[in-house]
Amino acid sequence: MKAINGAMRLLAVAWLVVLSLPAPARAHVVQAGADLRVTQTFETGEVTLVIAGLSQVPAALRVAAEAADPASLQLELRSLTDGSRSSGSASVGQDPAALWVTHTGPHELRVRVGDEVSMIPFRVLVPESAPWTMVMDGAFLVTGLLLVGGVLAKSMSRLLMSGASAAGAVAVTVMLLGPYLPPAQPEGSAPQAESGRPYAQGSFSTQPARPVTGAEFTLILRLADGATGRPVDDLAVHHEAPAHLVVTSENGVIFRHVHPLRTAPGVLAVRLSLPYPGRYLAYAEIERQQSGGQLLTGAFEVSGTAQPDASVQEVAMPSLTPPAPVAGSPVTIEVATEGQIQLWLGMPGHMVVRSRDGAHLAHAHGTAAGPSALRFTLTLPEPGRYLAWVQYAAGGRLLTRPFTMEVDR
Repeated sequence: MKAINGAMRLLAVAWLVVLSLPAPARAHVVQAGADLRVTQTFETGEVTLVIAGLSQVPAALRVAAEAADPASLQLELRSLTDGSRSSGSASVGQDPAALWVTHTGPHELRVRVGDEVSMIPFRVLVPESAPWTMVMDGAFLVTGLLLVGGVLAKSMSRLLMSGASAAGAVAVTVMLLGPYLPPAQPEGSAPQAESGRPYAQGSFSTQPARPVTGAEFTLILRLADGATGRPVDDLAVHHEAPAHLVVTSENGVIFRHVHPLRTAPGVLAVRLSLPYPGRYLAYAEIERQQSGGQLLTGAFEVSGTAQPDASVQEVAMPSLTPPAPVAGSPVTIEVATEGQIQLWLGMPGHMVVRSRDGAHLAHAHGTAAGPSALRFTLTLPEPGRYLAWVQYAAGGRLLTRPFTMEVDR
């Protein structure tokens, strides 16, 4: 009996060790069986689509809509393997749409809101067990059977003890190594590229070519492969969007953070209306599958006369540590918030920082610093004045708070 108790204590300690080990981070990877959240900016406002994960196929794929304002979505799911289709509708705050899917692999979700259409490519994935998980499960089973057998026999022979210890050691070893072993490829996953994909080349344009203040226009980003020139159509969903687009007036008075629609392979578009004439700067954060993130930049002109702008917000009063930031060294920025902070794009808060001349743009994510503050840490590359915008969600609203800061040498 002492031997049995010793073996069980050994396994309990091993479990505690396993639970205390941090697993390696796998950023921007949508796990098989997990929900996929995709945020898009339509004319009526921002909508987040929640595509539920599946554990098997055939099955009903549930798609829900989240938004601050009411919206009705017409949905059509198309398999890119055999062309099969399923359609339905979803409304904010209502039950999800159920779209029938028969197999794993590449699909395209067509989303219509009013007269705007976005086509979201994604893969239906079903989890697969890695071979080493069967080894671990089998070893734990053998350990349990030997221990139970010893308890029932009211004795633990040396042979049973050795077998239980060996099986337990195998199980724990595999469990410890599990987070660092390559995961099994889910059913329906894309073939792995032999090497990283080249960066995308981007070009911005507007329709009409010369936007006018107060009038709606479309900002278009075309993406091409840097090696072949073909349309780039393999963007990864990172922080709940395939692309994050920031538009600012050159003087920094106007700020927009939107998530364009995919209207065709390699084409992203979003409708905007801007109140002031002048030059505007555009920055798109994208990340190709099996590649790194990158920032694409462009500019366009808006003509006309100044219009009233309801989006102008009060200036935030941040706390800086150190009080006088230095170029090349980290600075911690704490900003007071109002109301209960809600996650937006998967994070408590976002901060976009732009150098005065527009040459540098940074996007930092914040953590909650108590019940009514956000904390950001980043390093700015050069001295000078920087324009910053803090964004967070509270009370069902997206709040934007601008401020400026000086960075010393």
